[in-house]
Amino acid sequence: MLVANDWTEYEIIDTGGGEKLERWKDIILRRPDPQIIWPLKRETEEWKRADARYYRSSSGGGRWEFAKKLPERWTLNYDNKLSFYIRPTNFKHTGLFPEQAANWKWIIEKIQAADRPVKILNLFAYTGGATVAAAYAGAEVCHVDAAKGMVQWAKENVELSGLGKRKVRFITDDVFKFVQREIRRGSKYDGIIMDPPSYGRGPGGEMWKLEDSLYPFIETCTKVLSDQPLFFLINSYTAGLSPTVLKNIMIRTLADAYRGSISSGELGLPVTKSGFILPAGILARWEA
Repeated sequence: MLVANDWTEYEIIDTGGGEKLERWKDIILRRPDPQIIWPLKRETEEWKRADARYYRSSSGGGRWEFAKKLPERWTLNYDNKLSFYIRPTNFKHTGLFPEQAANWKWIIEKIQAADRPVKILNLFAYTGGATVAAAYAGAEVCHVDAAKGMVQWAKENVELSGLGKRKVRFITDDVFKFVQREIRRGSKYDGIIMDPPSYGRGPGGEMWKLEDSLYPFIETCTKVLSDQPLFFLINSYTAGLSPTVLKNIMIRTLADAYRGSISSGELGLPVTKSGFILPAGILARWEA
Protein backbone atom coordinates (compact mmCIF):
# COMPACT_ATOMS: atom_id res chain seq x y z
CA MET A 1 0.00 0.00 0.00
CA LEU A 2 1.17 3.52 -0.85
CA VAL A 3 0.40 5.80 2.09
CA ALA A 4 0.23 9.58 1.70
CA ASN A 5 1.71 10.28 5.14
CA ASP A 6 3.55 13.55 4.61
CA TRP A 7 0.72 16.07 4.73
CA THR A 8 0.90 18.93 7.21
CA GLU A 9 -2.30 20.80 6.26
CA TYR A 10 -4.51 17.71 5.91
CA GLU A 11 -5.22 15.01 8.50
CA ILE A 12 -7.70 12.23 9.21
CA ILE A 13 -8.12 12.77 12.93
CA ASP A 14 -10.36 9.79 13.71
CA THR A 15 -12.72 7.26 12.11
CA GLY A 16 -15.71 5.14 13.10
CA GLY A 17 -19.39 4.52 12.55
CA GLY A 18 -19.08 4.97 8.79
CA GLU A 19 -17.50 8.42 9.09
CA LYS A 20 -14.13 10.14 9.12
CA LEU A 21 -13.20 13.32 10.97
CA GLU A 22 -10.79 15.36 8.88
CA ARG A 23 -8.77 18.54 9.24
CA TRP A 24 -8.47 20.55 6.05
CA LYS A 25 -5.97 23.21 7.15
CA ASP A 26 -7.94 24.82 10.00
CA ILE A 27 -11.42 23.55 9.08
CA ILE A 28 -12.80 20.29 10.49
CA LEU A 29 -15.14 18.23 8.31
CA ARG A 30 -17.11 15.10 9.16
CA ARG A 31 -17.83 12.94 6.10
CA PRO A 32 -19.10 9.41 5.39
CA ASP A 33 -16.73 6.77 4.04
CA PRO A 34 -17.90 3.30 2.90
CA GLN A 35 -14.62 1.67 3.97
CA ILE A 36 -15.20 2.55 7.63
CA ILE A 37 -17.29 -0.39 8.85
CA TRP A 38 -16.02 -0.38 12.46
CA PRO A 39 -17.94 1.47 15.20
CA LEU A 40 -16.95 4.81 16.64
CA LYS A 41 -15.46 4.19 20.08
CA ARG A 42 -16.76 7.42 21.51
CA GLU A 43 -18.25 10.55 20.00
CA THR A 44 -15.92 13.02 21.66
CA GLU A 45 -16.34 16.79 21.73
CA GLU A 46 -13.93 16.95 18.81
CA TRP A 47 -16.43 15.02 16.67
CA LYS A 48 -19.33 17.13 17.91
CA ARG A 49 -17.52 20.39 17.17
CA ALA A 50 -16.92 19.64 13.49
CA ASP A 51 -17.37 22.78 11.38
CA ALA A 52 -19.49 20.88 8.84
CA ARG A 53 -20.98 17.41 8.47
CA TYR A 54 -22.23 15.62 5.38
CA TYR A 55 -25.36 13.49 5.77
CA ARG A 56 -26.19 10.84 3.19
CA SER A 57 -29.77 10.58 1.98
CA SER A 58 -31.50 7.19 1.85
CA SER A 59 -32.73 8.13 -1.63
CA GLY A 60 -29.23 8.98 -2.89
CA GLY A 61 -27.02 12.06 -2.60
CA GLY A 62 -27.06 13.99 0.61
CA ARG A 63 -26.56 17.39 2.22
CA TRP A 64 -24.10 19.41 4.27
CA GLU A 65 -24.97 20.76 7.69
CA PHE A 66 -22.77 23.68 8.75
CA ALA A 67 -22.02 24.48 12.39
CA LYS A 68 -20.60 27.83 11.32
CA LYS A 69 -20.27 29.84 8.14
CA LEU A 70 -17.31 28.57 6.16
CA PRO A 71 -15.35 30.48 3.53
CA GLU A 72 -16.70 29.96 0.02
CA ARG A 73 -13.36 28.21 -0.57
CA TRP A 74 -9.97 28.01 1.09
CA THR A 75 -6.49 26.82 0.12
CA LEU A 76 -4.51 23.72 1.02
CA ASN A 77 -0.78 23.38 0.47
CA TYR A 78 1.15 20.18 -0.09
CA ASP A 79 4.89 19.92 0.60
CA ASN A 80 5.34 23.67 0.12
CA LYS A 81 5.07 23.00 -3.62
CA LEU A 82 1.48 22.46 -4.71
CA SER A 83 -1.60 24.46 -3.72
CA PHE A 84 -5.29 23.69 -4.18
CA TYR A 85 -8.64 25.34 -3.65
CA ILE A 86 -10.95 23.41 -1.31
CA ARG A 87 -14.72 23.73 -0.97
CA PRO A 88 -17.49 21.33 0.09
CA THR A 89 -19.45 20.18 -2.97
CA ASN A 90 -22.99 18.79 -3.22
CA PHE A 91 -21.60 15.26 -3.53
CA LYS A 92 -19.65 15.25 -0.21
CA HIS A 93 -16.32 15.83 -1.97
CA THR A 94 -14.03 18.81 -1.43
CA GLY A 95 -12.33 19.02 -4.82
CA LEU A 96 -9.23 17.10 -3.73
CA PHE A 97 -8.32 13.51 -2.88
CA PRO A 98 -5.39 13.78 -0.44
CA GLU A 99 -4.33 10.13 -0.89
CA GLN A 100 -3.23 11.08 -4.42
CA ALA A 101 -0.22 12.84 -2.91
CA ALA A 102 1.52 9.43 -3.08
CA ASN A 103 1.06 9.54 -6.85
CA TRP A 104 2.03 13.21 -7.15
CA LYS A 105 5.43 12.48 -5.58
CA TRP A 106 5.99 9.62 -8.01
CA ILE A 107 4.90 11.71 -11.02
CA ILE A 108 7.26 14.54 -10.05
CA GLU A 109 10.18 12.14 -9.54
CA LYS A 110 9.63 10.37 -12.88
CA ILE A 111 9.38 13.59 -14.87
CA GLN A 112 12.36 15.29 -13.23
CA ALA A 113 14.52 12.16 -13.56
CA ALA A 114 13.83 12.02 -17.32
CA ASP A 115 15.96 15.16 -17.78
CA ARG A 116 14.30 15.93 -21.13
CA PRO A 117 11.15 17.64 -22.41
CA VAL A 118 8.13 15.58 -21.35
CA LYS A 119 4.49 15.68 -22.48
CA ILE A 120 1.80 14.32 -20.14
CA LEU A 121 -1.84 13.51 -20.89
CA ASN A 122 -4.14 13.64 -17.84
CA LEU A 123 -7.57 12.08 -18.53
CA PHE A 124 -10.68 12.28 -16.31
CA ALA A 125 -8.48 14.95 -14.78
CA TYR A 126 -11.00 16.46 -12.32
CA THR A 127 -9.61 19.52 -10.48
CA GLY A 128 -6.09 18.82 -11.62
CA GLY A 129 -4.07 17.45 -8.72
CA ALA A 130 -1.91 15.38 -11.07
CA THR A 131 -1.87 18.23 -13.61
CA VAL A 132 -0.43 20.59 -11.01
CA ALA A 133 2.18 17.99 -9.99
CA ALA A 134 3.26 17.32 -13.58
CA ALA A 135 3.43 21.03 -14.42
CA TYR A 136 5.45 21.67 -11.27
CA ALA A 137 7.91 18.98 -12.39
CA GLY A 138 8.38 20.82 -15.69
CA ALA A 139 6.21 18.78 -18.04
CA GLU A 140 3.93 20.07 -20.77
CA VAL A 141 0.45 18.88 -19.75
CA CYS A 142 -2.82 18.26 -21.56
CA HIS A 143 -5.68 18.19 -19.03
CA VAL A 144 -8.97 16.63 -20.21
CA ASP A 145 -12.27 16.32 -18.35
CA ALA A 146 -15.90 16.29 -19.45
CA ALA A 147 -17.05 18.70 -16.71
CA LYS A 148 -16.52 22.37 -17.54
CA GLY A 149 -16.64 23.42 -13.89
CA MET A 150 -13.90 20.95 -12.91
CA VAL A 151 -11.67 22.13 -15.76
CA GLN A 152 -12.08 25.74 -14.56
CA TRP A 153 -11.24 24.63 -11.00
CA ALA A 154 -8.10 22.93 -12.34
CA LYS A 155 -7.04 26.13 -14.12
CA GLU A 156 -7.39 28.01 -10.86
CA ASN A 157 -5.32 25.38 -9.00
CA VAL A 158 -2.53 25.72 -11.57
CA GLU A 159 -2.57 29.51 -11.12
CA LEU A 160 -2.71 29.19 -7.33
CA SER A 161 0.41 27.00 -7.41
CA GLY A 162 2.29 29.71 -9.31
CA LEU A 163 2.39 27.65 -12.50
CA GLY A 164 0.27 29.86 -14.74
CA LYS A 165 3.10 30.32 -17.25
CA ARG A 166 3.74 26.58 -17.65
CA LYS A 167 2.52 24.80 -20.78
CA VAL A 168 -0.85 23.42 -19.69
CA ARG A 169 -3.65 22.85 -22.18
CA PHE A 170 -7.17 22.54 -20.72
CA ILE A 171 -9.78 20.59 -22.69
CA THR A 172 -13.47 20.09 -21.83
CA ASP A 173 -14.45 17.00 -23.81
CA ASP A 174 -15.33 13.33 -23.74
CA VAL A 175 -11.97 11.66 -23.13
CA PHE A 176 -12.51 8.78 -25.56
CA LYS A 177 -13.37 11.14 -28.44
CA PHE A 178 -10.45 13.37 -27.56
CA VAL A 179 -7.95 10.50 -27.60
CA GLN A 180 -9.31 9.26 -30.94
CA ARG A 181 -8.77 12.73 -32.41
CA GLU A 182 -5.24 12.83 -30.98
CA ILE A 183 -4.52 9.52 -32.74
CA ARG A 184 -5.69 10.98 -36.06
CA ARG A 185 -3.56 14.10 -35.46
CA GLY A 186 -0.50 12.00 -34.68
CA SER A 187 -0.11 13.51 -31.19
CA LYS A 188 2.20 11.68 -28.78
CA TYR A 189 2.67 11.75 -25.01
CA ASP A 190 5.44 10.50 -22.74
CA GLY A 191 3.10 9.79 -19.85
CA ILE A 192 -0.60 9.10 -19.40
CA ILE A 193 -2.56 9.52 -16.17
CA MET A 194 -6.19 8.53 -15.80
CA ASP A 195 -8.69 8.39 -12.97
CA PRO A 196 -11.82 6.93 -14.60
CA PRO A 197 -15.18 6.90 -12.81
CA SER A 198 -17.31 3.80 -12.31
CA TYR A 199 -20.05 5.40 -14.37
CA GLY A 200 -20.23 8.63 -16.28
CA ARG A 201 -21.55 10.66 -19.18
CA GLY A 202 -19.61 12.81 -21.60
CA PRO A 203 -20.69 16.31 -22.72
CA GLY A 204 -22.69 14.74 -25.57
CA GLY A 205 -24.35 12.11 -23.39
CA GLU A 206 -21.69 9.45 -24.08
CA MET A 207 -22.00 6.57 -21.62
CA TRP A 208 -19.04 5.24 -19.63
CA LYS A 209 -19.15 2.06 -17.55
CA LEU A 210 -15.77 1.08 -16.16
CA GLU A 211 -16.08 -2.70 -16.51
CA ASP A 212 -17.07 -2.42 -20.18
CA SER A 213 -15.06 0.63 -21.24
CA LEU A 214 -11.73 0.53 -19.41
CA TYR A 215 -9.88 -2.16 -21.38
CA PRO A 216 -10.67 -0.82 -24.87
CA PHE A 217 -9.95 2.71 -23.68
CA ILE A 218 -6.50 1.84 -22.32
CA GLU A 219 -5.80 -0.09 -25.52
CA THR A 220 -6.72 3.05 -27.50
CA CYS A 221 -4.58 5.28 -25.27
CA THR A 222 -1.45 3.22 -25.99
CA LYS A 223 -1.64 4.59 -29.55
CA VAL A 224 -0.75 8.09 -28.34
CA LEU A 225 2.28 6.98 -26.31
CA SER A 226 5.62 8.25 -27.60
CA ASP A 227 8.47 6.00 -28.73
CA GLN A 228 10.12 6.45 -25.33
CA PRO A 229 7.30 6.75 -22.80
CA LEU A 230 7.99 7.26 -19.10
CA PHE A 231 4.86 5.95 -17.43
CA PHE A 232 1.18 5.03 -17.54
CA LEU A 233 -0.82 5.48 -14.33
CA ILE A 234 -4.38 4.31 -13.64
CA ASN A 235 -6.35 5.15 -10.48
CA SER A 236 -9.74 3.75 -9.57
CA TYR A 237 -12.29 4.17 -6.80
CA THR A 238 -14.68 1.52 -8.13
CA ALA A 239 -15.87 -0.63 -5.22
CA GLY A 240 -14.98 -4.29 -5.50
CA LEU A 241 -12.36 -3.85 -8.21
CA SER A 242 -9.00 -5.40 -7.36
CA PRO A 243 -5.70 -3.67 -8.14
CA THR A 244 -4.64 -6.96 -9.75
CA VAL A 245 -7.36 -6.43 -12.36
CA LEU A 246 -5.77 -3.12 -13.33
CA LYS A 247 -2.35 -4.77 -13.40
CA ASN A 248 -3.63 -7.57 -15.65
CA ILE A 249 -5.07 -5.02 -18.08
CA MET A 250 -1.73 -3.23 -18.20
CA ILE A 251 0.10 -6.48 -18.84
CA ARG A 252 -2.25 -7.21 -21.74
CA THR A 253 -2.01 -3.74 -23.28
CA LEU A 254 1.53 -2.57 -22.47
CA ALA A 255 3.90 -5.42 -21.60
CA ASP A 256 4.39 -6.72 -25.14
CA ALA A 257 4.95 -3.31 -26.70
CA TYR A 258 7.13 -1.64 -24.05
CA ARG A 259 9.88 -2.77 -21.75
CA GLY A 260 9.54 -1.72 -18.16
CA SER A 261 7.79 -2.79 -14.99
CA ILE A 262 4.17 -2.99 -13.93
CA SER A 263 2.99 -2.73 -10.33
CA SER A 264 -0.34 -2.34 -8.58
CA GLY A 265 -1.68 -1.72 -5.11
CA GLU A 266 -3.80 0.40 -2.82
CA LEU A 267 -3.63 4.02 -1.80
CA GLY A 268 -4.12 4.89 1.86
CA LEU A 269 -4.18 7.67 4.42
CA PRO A 270 -3.04 7.46 8.06
CA VAL A 271 -5.53 7.98 10.89
CA THR A 272 -3.98 9.95 13.74
CA LYS A 273 -5.92 8.61 16.75
CA SER A 274 -6.01 4.89 15.95
CA GLY A 275 -2.89 4.46 13.85
CA PHE A 276 -5.06 2.78 11.21
CA ILE A 277 -4.43 3.16 7.50
CA LEU A 278 -7.67 4.03 5.73
CA PRO A 279 -7.85 2.46 2.23
CA ALA A 280 -8.61 5.12 -0.35
CA GLY A 281 -8.60 3.62 -3.83
CA ILE A 282 -6.44 1.41 -6.03
CA LEU A 283 -3.85 1.97 -8.72
CA ALA A 284 -1.66 0.32 -11.31
CA ARG A 285 1.51 1.76 -12.85
CA TRP A 286 3.62 0.94 -15.86
CA GLU A 287 7.02 2.65 -15.82
CA ALA A 288 10.01 2.54 -18.11
